Amino acid sequence: MLIVSIKTNATVFSRDWSKWEKDMKSIVLAAALSLVASTAFAASCKVEAGNKKLAGAAMTSFMTKCENDAKAACDKSAADKKLAGAAKDSHIKKCVSDAVGS
Repeated sequence: MLIVSIKTNATVFSRDWSKWEKDMKSIVLAAALSLVASTAFAASCKVEAGNKKLAGAAMTSFMTKCENDAKAACDKSAADKKLAGAAKDSHIKKCVSDAVGS
């Protein structure tokens, strides 16, 4: 464990670097897991339809529902990011395209 102390005007500031390292590892792990989760979601519609061996009207219905669900999730994502105008439209278009897998 590395502890850094700085003395300024009779005040001591110390930083426990092992705690900082643990915090950073947690942040990096969370970012990596979100990337994996978003990648899994990105291919889910076509992959899931293929896994279910859907065809014809069932496939059309499933893909329509999946696209609508993806659009709702992408709209929420755009709102969370406070996007507007062309940036919002572009984000939603790419997000839905990635989610549906087309």
